Amino acid sequence: MSYLALARKWRPRRFAELVGQEHVVRVLTHALASGRIHHAILFAGTRGVGKTTLARIFAKALQCEEGVRPEPCGICGSCREIDEGCHPDLIEIDAASNTGVDHVRDLIEGAQYAPVRGRSKVYLIDEVHMLSRSAFNALLKTLEEPPGHVRFLFATTDPERLPATVLSRCLKLSLTALEPERIAERLAFIAEREDIVFEPEAMRSLAQAAEGSLRDGLSLLDQAIAFGGGRVLHAEVEAMLGWAGRDRLPELLLALASGDAERVDAVLTALSAIDLDHGNLLAALAEGLHRLQVARLVPSARDRLSAPWRPLAESLSDETLQLWYQMALLGRRDLPLAPSRRIGFEMTIWRMFAFRPLAGVGADDTPSSAMLAKATRSAVKEEDSRRAVGDPPRPVALDAERWPAFLQGLGLSGPEASLAEITRFASLEGELLRLEIDEEDRPLLTPNSKSALERAVGEALGRPIRIEIAVGRRFRGPTWHEQRRREDEGRRQAAVHAAEADPTVRELRARLGARILPDSIEPT
Repeated sequence: MSYLALARKWRPRRFAELVGQEHVVRVLTHALASGRIHHAILFAGTRGVGKTTLARIFAKALQCEEGVRPEPCGICGSCREIDEGCHPDLIEIDAASNTGVDHVRDLIEGAQYAPVRGRSKVYLIDEVHMLSRSAFNALLKTLEEPPGHVRFLFATTDPERLPATVLSRCLKLSLTALEPERIAERLAFIAEREDIVFEPEAMRSLAQAAEGSLRDGLSLLDQAIAFGGGRVLHAEVEAMLGWAGRDRLPELLLALASGDAERVDAVLTALSAIDLDHGNLLAALAEGLHRLQVARLVPSARDRLSAPWRPLAESLSDETLQLWYQMALLGRRDLPLAPSRRIGFEMTIWRMFAFRPLAGVGADDTPSSAMLAKATRSAVKEEDSRRAVGDPPRPVALDAERWPAFLQGLGLSGPEASLAEITRFASLEGELLRLEIDEEDRPLLTPNSKSALERAVGEALGRPIRIEIAVGRRFRGPTWHEQRRREDEGRRQAAVHAAEADPTVRELRARLGARILPDSIEPT
């Protein structure tokens, strides 16, 4: 029997088996229990967090022979066929390889016919943002007024690339990246069921490397099992991930804090003899500094520090931790610009050495700490003065042209992001912010989305903000969505021109009569 990858073998088949995404599961199960099922649902989130898995489970709940229910039975013919990928009324489409309008027209034509034997005809379109503009336009009418027996389930890693007209007709559910602790727990659970010998620290490393994706974590676990010959040990996982050298970081930080240049140089020399990833090492350094900062502010968190890190929580000040954390981030960003990645890494460390607590001075009383604290207090007083007279904090400029860039910097998600991206700036007078939206986007204007946008803008400006939104088109300023579409179109046109200028493409066109399909080209 062929080996089945862990990510496939342990893929959840019921809502109860899912790890994380409780907020999404709650929405779906309540909708199934009440019968208030939206005709188009968009699952948005990063790779490997469960978008298509949730969509398939939801489809099973719709088609289950036991009736529409919050949890599919999993044993009836319909449930088994969906698990095996052969149910006639669940049509899965990979938009990454079927981007053209012809595929969507076939879908629309088939949607008019009744289900073969299920209760609904369910279309699951993965990576839906890859559809071409003409394909979206063809889909829009059916999406707006679908037959009663049709349900659309969309999955995407990039919801911002969907037209606002499509987003406004979908129930958008945003899936979040999983915390490393939850991934590590799941990996350990699966390893126990698979009779795999493992070390808990190895699972934590794999979970950290998964970057919020349980699927990636399971793929890494498969790789680690093969790498370790059936065992998953911490040292071997670190070597597999290219994370060698992380165990020397506490020693390196102690040498920096004590101002011992010889000791710093000795650690750097030892690290240079190891085949390591300097970018990963700087990321690990930033993670360690984060843990130290939390441990200093939350005493109960100190127990979670491993023994080599605990002395650092006492010897490094808050200001030093914050400064070194920023240096680690900037050093990682600048590695490609350095003469070599090793030199870039080492210069980041020596920069930390130049800004360290002085020997013989208390950790919280270092000159650098005092200067940082003084500067911070001065900035806070200046900000309070500006707020007292009603001025917005610098450097925010709210005008029509800068409105999309301002919104992009808020880090919005969910309904407020969908509303924000279709708004135009009208005016800002004191606490009153006036915006406008087009008539076709009215469904996105809800009390909850408006309140959430008010809170986000108010937090960014440092004062309460009340938003009034008019429906119309009086102002010419761009919306966030329009600006992004223009930028995307500019990049796409540049990609088309680059393809047309490519010597190989030119030869194919000349010799074989080949032609370029512009809608099939996407910029990378």
